[in-house]
Amino acid sequence: MRLFKNLFNEHCPKCNKVLDTKNSNIVKSIVIKSCPDQHYQKEFHPAFETYIESYKVS
Repeated sequence: MRLFKNLFNEHCPKCNKVLDTKNSNIVKSIVIKSCPDQHYQKEFHPAFETYIESYKVS
């Protein structure tokens, strides 16, 4: 059962933690997933059907 759960969770490429979806905009249907440690952020824009990935540079 845990294997199926891990298949559908997205992970941070840097620290391998599960991404959170706290900052989603429901009106525009934009889904924003981010790392709990703020290493990585992934946005889905349905109007453009694209993903925008950004990494934190320190």
